[in-house]
Amino acid sequence: MALFGTDGVRGLANKDLTAELALDLAVAAAHVLGEAGAFSGHRPKAIVGQDSRASGEFLEAAVIAGLASAGVDVYRVGVLPTPAIAHLVAESGADLGVMISASHNPMPDNGIKFFSKGGGKLDDAVEALIEARLNEPWVRPIGRDVGRVIVDESAAQRYIYHLLSSLTHSLSGLTIVVDCANGASSDVAPETYARAGAQVIAISAEPNGWNINDNCGSTHLENLIAQVKARGADIGIGHDGDADRCLAIDAHGNIIDGDFIMAILATNMKVSTVVGTVMSNLGFVKAMASSGIKVEKTAVGDRYVLENMIAHNHTLGGEQSGHIILREFANTGDGLLTALHLMQVMAVTGKPLHELAQVMKRFPQVLINVKDIDKSKLDSSVAISAAIAAAEATLGESGRVLVRASGTESLVRVMVEAESEPQAQEIASHLAEIVRSELK
Repeated sequence: MALFGTDGVRGLANKDLTAELALDLAVAAAHVLGEAGAFSGHRPKAIVGQDSRASGEFLEAAVIAGLASAGVDVYRVGVLPTPAIAHLVAESGADLGVMISASHNPMPDNGIKFFSKGGGKLDDAVEALIEARLNEPWVRPIGRDVGRVIVDESAAQRYIYHLLSSLTHSLSGLTIVVDCANGASSDVAPETYARAGAQVIAISAEPNGWNINDNCGSTHLENLIAQVKARGADIGIGHDGDADRCLAIDAHGNIIDGDFIMAILATNMKVSTVVGTVMSNLGFVKAMASSGIKVEKTAVGDRYVLENMIAHNHTLGGEQSGHIILREFANTGDGLLTALHLMQVMAVTGKPLHELAQVMKRFPQVLINVKDIDKSKLDSSVAISAAIAAAEATLGESGRVLVRASGTESLVRVMVEAESEPQAQEIASHLAEIVRSELK
């Protein structure tokens, strides 16, 4: 089974993802990137950051030890969002970056993401090479050739400056509630939004190492919705643990997901093409078509969205989950950047978020996660393939079906869209039962 998933290496910290594995991954990454010419004969430099999980402390120490022992100078930037690491790698000219985070996963999990020179995520082939080089014998540098470890105290402010410099209009007059998921954005998000001119109310912004994503953030929006309505705020912003995603809440308490956000940005940016994924809502696709905007679809994962954007020079793309890429300013999904530009549309147009969201009508979508099964057998199941074909024939042009193995968790996702919620629920439940019985 491959070690790398859709977005780096993830697992239960200190069981699946151990200090030993973290150290070995760092060493292998340094060797693979160095031999590929990424270091170009100079002393290599890495940026290392983490989210607020307690396990990130020992994993950071292991990653830094691995890199420094391989001759890489390491700049520690502390607790910062994943997109901050990507930006800092590009801005500083570093040769690689490492983010220690399991994003929206529960606190006991953790993960390691690598960034190449320029701040892009490693492609599948490079990740495979790193995995293949784990635990190999190697000649260790000594003396002046070992790497140094430097604490970069200005990193957070440089990232905030980058975010603010992307705006052309003040957010003055907007009142926002931001849910930081007790994660990586707990300090930088409230400060950034306030410096952009908004009145900011921060919730779940007191990380203690154990409370990240704990009934808060973009995967648990109930408290954010309640606070937006209670405070009379114009908008709520929900980040996940590493703040590479953003979901929004309008003043009435309605969830504005990534498809709505992309639709709002696309129509106001007047792009000709927006890049989505196979999970993009059919209502989003139809709304873009009615606005004369083409939608290109990729596999799930913002790395695949970015690959398409780069290949075809598109400027806007993202996922329903709230990973939005504004390629004029960033080369990875950035929840803070997304929130700023969504709020800027509100400020410039003078329109409330619920009015802007009328740009599209969401097709009812039912998503069922089928757990405790062997997801590796999904593609070979004739019964599942036949059931999917039958469901697609039933829906025709008025809906769609997607059954896929998760790239980050041990489960299969069954997604059905239809013109009515009951129909979507009935078909999704039927398919989920077949998946469960076939892959148990």
